[in-house]
Amino acid sequence: MTNIDDLLGSASSKDGDTDAFAIGDAPVEIKVVIGTAMLRVRDLLKLGRGAVVELDRHLKDPTDVYVEGVLVARGEVAIIDDKIGVTLTDFVKSNREWRR
Repeated sequence: MTNIDDLLGSASSKDGDTDAFAIGDAPVEIKVVIGTAMLRVRDLLKLGRGAVVELDRHLKDPTDVYVEGVLVARGEVAIIDDKIGVTLTDFVKSNREWRR
């Protein structure tokens, strides 16, 4: 199994300096999707404070984690103090899932 540290460690710059290889500093967009819903615009405009939009998932269903628009993992919502996060449970590799 190859991990990201192995890939970054084996890369080198033009002058052979592996420390100069800075892909690890590149920002990426991460999205965590807990569910989706389809609404007509007229129904969306009717929503007000306190409205509840039903999603296509259940409470115990895993969330999807996307990196730059590509599904890479699934996880569980984690709430610590007043922060929301995700505990990664399954990773997607080559359209096949494997459990960590």
